Amino acid sequence: MLNLRAEQRPPHAPRTAEGSGGPDGGHRTSVVERGAFAVARCTCGWKGPARRARDRARRDADEHVAG
Repeated sequence: MLNLRAEQRPPHAPRTAEGSGGPDGGHRTSVVERGAFAVARCTCGWKGPARRARDRARRDADEHVAG
């Protein structure tokens, strides 16, 4: 299984926005790969569904930050 740490993360850069999550008050999202699946996560505790398409996991993260 592939579990990426922050320094090993793919080019998808964390995104920030106003909100209640994280120490700076914004949301910081990342996409974590687990085997054949990618999962979007946020510092506020939100976690998206497991996706086979990394692009869809990134869109889940974008939608979470925007909404």
